[in-house]
Amino acid sequence: MAPDEVREITPEEVRERLRRRAIFLRELAEARELRRRVTPHRSRRARIHAALRRRTFRIN
Repeated sequence: MAPDEVREITPEEVRERLRRRAIFLRELAEARELRRRVTPHRSRRARIHAALRRRTFRIN
């Protein structure tokens, strides 16, 4: 295949890519949730920092 040729993507390839992407996103969400549960001090610190940022930019 020459570098300037464009290859058609079949519907099966599209479905497979979407399936792999869905699996990846599901695993990523699980990993984030696990990290949040395993290290509560980090999530607590993140909540505190987010609250401070919100308070800093509040318009009266």
